[in-house]
Amino acid sequence: VQLQASGGGLVQAGGSLRLSCVASGASISFYVMGWYRQAPGNQRELVATIGTGGNVNYAESVKGRVTISRDNAKNMVSLLMDSLKPEDTAVYFCSARRRWDNIFYWGQGTQVTVSS
Repeated sequence: VQLQASGGGLVQAGGSLRLSCVASGASISFYVMGWYRQAPGNQRELVATIGTGGNVNYAESVKGRVTISRDNAKNMVSLLMDSLKPEDTAVYFCSARRRWDNIFYWGQGTQVTVSS
């Protein structure tokens, strides 16, 4: 599966962004979809995941401020981020984890910059 992320940009603190990830080459119906982020000098960290049945998981640092959703018909996953903080600045990566063998696929990343 190939993943194409978009929607990043520069936003002021308190603002909102919606990231989108469109998949091709396979149906995401069989994948746990997620968003991860990596800030300069830091390891890549989980932001949110959504399972094939729609169950969601959020990092504590973003809980209550982000919403992950998936549209299997459109083969895409989205991340709505509200009340953004400067510490949310990072490159955000879309991921797809194949359910039966846990193989990960990654998108190219989209930059999110939150100014104070």
